[in-house]
Amino acid sequence: MDLNILRHSTSHIMAQAVKALWPDVKLGIGPSIDDGFYYDFDKKEPFEPEDLEKIEEKMLEIIRDDHKFERSELTKAEASKLFKKKGEKYKLELIKEIPEETVTIYKNGNFVDLCRGPHIESTGEVKAFKLLSIAGAYWHGIETNPMMQRIYGTAFETEADLGNYLNLLEEARKRDHRVLGKQLEYFSFNEEVGPGLVLYHPKGAMLRYLIEDYIRKEHLKRGYQLVVGPHVMKSDIWVRSGHFEYYKENMYIFKIENQEYALKPMNCPGHILVYKSRTRSYKDLPIKYFELGTVYRNEKSGVLHGLLRVRGFTQDDAHIFCLREQVEEEIVKVIDFVIDTLNVFGFEDFSVELSTRPAKSIGKDEDWDAAHHALSGALKKKYLRYKVNEGEGAFYGPKIDIKLKDALKREWQCATIQCDFALPERFDLKYIGEDGKEYRPIMLHRVILGSLERFTGALLEHFGGALPLWLSPTQVIIIPVSEKVLSYARKVERALTEHGFRIELDHRNERLQKKVRDAEMEKVPYMLVVGEKEAADGSLSVRSKAQGEMGRLMLDEFIQMMKKEVLEKVK
Repeated sequence: MDLNILRHSTSHIMAQAVKALWPDVKLGIGPSIDDGFYYDFDKKEPFEPEDLEKIEEKMLEIIRDDHKFERSELTKAEASKLFKKKGEKYKLELIKEIPEETVTIYKNGNFVDLCRGPHIESTGEVKAFKLLSIAGAYWHGIETNPMMQRIYGTAFETEADLGNYLNLLEEARKRDHRVLGKQLEYFSFNEEVGPGLVLYHPKGAMLRYLIEDYIRKEHLKRGYQLVVGPHVMKSDIWVRSGHFEYYKENMYIFKIENQEYALKPMNCPGHILVYKSRTRSYKDLPIKYFELGTVYRNEKSGVLHGLLRVRGFTQDDAHIFCLREQVEEEIVKVIDFVIDTLNVFGFEDFSVELSTRPAKSIGKDEDWDAAHHALSGALKKKYLRYKVNEGEGAFYGPKIDIKLKDALKREWQCATIQCDFALPERFDLKYIGEDGKEYRPIMLHRVILGSLERFTGALLEHFGGALPLWLSPTQVIIIPVSEKVLSYARKVERALTEHGFRIELDHRNERLQKKVRDAEMEKVPYMLVVGEKEAADGSLSVRSKAQGEMGRLMLDEFIQMMKKEVLEKVK
């Protein structure tokens, strides 16, 4: 059975149940989505969590009654008359938006809905479903439109499949980076600052530093040059790049002394101007500029989501200026860079998508064809399977997206590689060829981790907050059992700190059991309990987050073990 058809049909059953329970509710839309479905409702009073149980009970009645899904075709005038009589104003809007002169409706029992279908044969075919949550959503996603109430649910062919999915959801809730971020004191959001703007606490800032330090060093190893651009630029440059035409509604724009400026949503114009600052030779290419660039995008408040969707974020952004014959080779190198990096951070699986030219775009057809050929050619060289997303490329070029898969097999947008012939032309970029003539370079836009904020969220959820030793903001907590051994505990702290480890000494006036429990809650990789025996012989009682009790180790032995684990970046 096609799960999309099953889930879409279940959304109709949910709408039928809601109308039976609250006849005055107005219906929006109810599509299937990844892993489930939703339906939007206009209801005067808000749905309460306990209402989901009532709706489920009514849905079970409808399923037991085994109503047939009956398809009919009507003219738009007939359909408008039908839904006007029912008072379904949103259906009337949808009918007006349909370009064809006829529309289809589906009837199951006494319930009628505007729908293209297809559907399952009858409601009785639904065997396993669950309503999951309630959320708000603007009609058509436009903030000036009415706010609807959206009920999410899911459906599977069997109860076993549904049970597995619900277990996965429960595990995902435990790993939610927003919960972990608060619990572990990594980051927070504050209304006084503004939505979608992150405050990193000391531990979160340390984690960010460790990620940045690794990725910066890797870029330098691979021949990239560091550059830094301003956060604010005149609007003129965004007009020239095309961002004003295609991206203006997502930009923060303001005036200073009658000159219009914008907070940068991208880093590319700054890198372009660095390239253009002097004459370039074909012998110089490829030139690779790298920046940990913070950008700002005016995301709608309704789509903001922890670290995953924010208004200010930092990208490990780079632009490669190269010869036409170097393009495919450089794309292959970027793909290798991405895969190597994902493996280091503990992500062993990923998916690949290739997005083609959108309807709104700039550039010549032949350049788009060449860019697409280079991207697809690089993927074939690496023997990577990929999905094609028609019309979803950037406005200046097609792109490869590489999505990492976490421990729960969920996908997270990570790396992007975009091939661009258009911006070098708009900015009149040149290099001097072997024959002394001027030529146009090709430009690759690329990120490896993508947004550091999103990558940090993915990392926290992948490891459930229990980060590997090399990434843990606090690597070791030392717990002295009494004041008598505090001086030895400080000696251990100094020794570990001198070897570059990140240490906390818990000398609070608390019971040992509470200190141990608190250290476990903080998900610190190693806990060292030191008492009189350990102080007497220079040893440590070691507890590992991953392995449990490890017994007593000598201090030097523990240091060597830690160094090896950090060096090998053990997951």
